[in-house]
Amino acid sequence: FHQAPSPFVQAARCYARPVRRKRKDIPSHLDDLPPTMLKKDYANVPVVNSVDDVVRRLLSLEMASQKEKVKVKTQQLVEKVRRSPNDNGSFEVQVAALTARIRTFEEHLQRHPKDKNNRRRMLMDMDQRQKLLSYLRRVRYDTFENTCRQLGIQYSPRPPYTRRGTKRWLVKKALCLKVFEEVQKLKAGERLKQRREWRERARAAREAAAAQSEGTPV
Repeated sequence: FHQAPSPFVQAARCYARPVRRKRKDIPSHLDDLPPTMLKKDYANVPVVNSVDDVVRRLLSLEMASQKEKVKVKTQQLVEKVRRSPNDNGSFEVQVAALTARIRTFEEHLQRHPKDKNNRRRMLMDMDQRQKLLSYLRRVRYDTFENTCRQLGIQYSPRPPYTRRGTKRWLVKKALCLKVFEEVQKLKAGERLKQRREWRERARAAREAAAAQSEGTPV
């Protein structure tokens, strides 16, 4: 015969019971990579074709880490937008590499939303990509359109900077404008005075040259 536990003990047991959270099935941008694909460092090695299946599996993406998969994905995105086979540093290539990093950070933050360090890195990469895209949009619009279409980027220009005009800010702005106008007036007076001095020196030099030419015997 077992005595029933007290309500306090029962509540404590329920409180100490571990909570099993259901892990979310988050889609990844690396899901389209086939597991039989070789890693980036072994893709162009001819000896790989003559090895057995066990070694080939070890060199494939099936046994690869997240970092190695991201390298392969970055290479795929770069191949879509690069200008030539030797192009490794153009604006399009930099945008492709940043896009792969940003998507990796986004997936990581969906699983770990409190990781502030990686969130800061992602925002820095997004800001850098925004600058590169805005430059391409301003200089080479056809390349900008092709890059956004190939990489699946939805570009939105930054809104113009606006600031709410508080009383303190308006007073400070008026004071700065007043000081600027006073400084411009002082500079204008100094420039006028300097021009007058230059004219007087030039006139004195002309008179001296004329007097010297009149006094010189022919």
